Amino acid sequence: MMPLLRYGFRPFFLGAGLAAALLIPWWAASYAFEVPLGTGWPPTLWHGHEMLFGFIGAAIAGFLLTAVPSWTGARGFAGWPLGLAAGLWLLARIVIATSEFWPPSVVAALDLAFLPALAALVIPPLVRARNRNTPLLAVLAALWATNAAFYWGLARHDPGVALHVLIVGIDIVLVLVTVIGGRIVPAFTVSGLKQRGIAAAVRDWPGVTAVAVGAMIAVAVSDLILPGGRVAGVIAALAAVVQTARLAQWQTLRTLRQPILWVLHLAYAWLPVGLTLKAVALLARAAPAAFWLHALTIGAAATMILAVMTRATLGHTGRALVVDPVIALAYLLLTAAALVRVFGLAVLPLSYPEIILLAALLWAAAFGLFVAIYAPMLLAPRVDGKPG
Repeated sequence: MMPLLRYGFRPFFLGAGLAAALLIPWWAASYAFEVPLGTGWPPTLWHGHEMLFGFIGAAIAGFLLTAVPSWTGARGFAGWPLGLAAGLWLLARIVIATSEFWPPSVVAALDLAFLPALAALVIPPLVRARNRNTPLLAVLAALWATNAAFYWGLARHDPGVALHVLIVGIDIVLVLVTVIGGRIVPAFTVSGLKQRGIAAAVRDWPGVTAVAVGAMIAVAVSDLILPGGRVAGVIAALAAVVQTARLAQWQTLRTLRQPILWVLHLAYAWLPVGLTLKAVALLARAAPAAFWLHALTIGAAATMILAVMTRATLGHTGRALVVDPVIALAYLLLTAAALVRVFGLAVLPLSYPEIILLAALLWAAAFGLFVAIYAPMLLAPRVDGKPG
């Protein structure tokens, strides 16, 4: 069996990295220079959809197909079932990128088939083990419903509906970041600092986790039924406070010497930053906060994805949990992309198209470095000779 199909993270982390490195520059070139897109969709909707269901969808698939065997003790996903799932994800990306040449029903059917195919792989071991993470399947169901609503909006020629449900889909991803990030950030911090002989007191204040998850679900619900108003702004502000309190428990300053740790804290820190900007934008209509959405997508979601992909690949290919200095640079480049996209128009002497181009170049450089360093790992057998 080829190494690429020996474990769930391999094809999907590679696919996520390639999608990120290729699609954003294509979108930016289309916006700034009118480079043609093969899609028949409005370009902004294509951009948003493919980042959510292409890039992020692949990262979620890679994470679940790697985590579920660890959670349940089941065999890892490999071989032709993994190949079929990865092939379906790739086929959907190709058909969407060339959607002007295909009937809309074909495009929708192929894309909407991916998340159910992923669920079909992970449901049996989760249910058999009665695993505590089984409720995370609700995230897949919610994302699928969001994608279906997106296609409904396209079919009605209603870009407002399609954009609205994409924002709700991003909220669902941020719920997942809150749940999974809230587990791995403190756990990996404790283990990483322990290796350096530091016994850090990473606290878990009673109730903060439940309140943080509940607050993010409230953000998603408010964006679904009361988008863009004062209620959504107040909920975002409250969620920002809770997320800040949660992060304050995790000894962030002690991680600054270890890129594989500080990048997790940095990604999570973008959650309260983005939520604060959202609250300011909705409640005060302040122009500098207008690009809050990209603080949550580039800053929180994409940075957490890059952090998890780089760490998980090292561990599951038998390597030490120490990132290459080039990858530490990639973390900083992605952070710079977020800063430029969110604050650049307010602080840099550049036009809006130039801001988009600069942010896209920084983003593409970050994920290009990831692909350059990690593709050989993902395409090769484990260095310790073990299966996987």
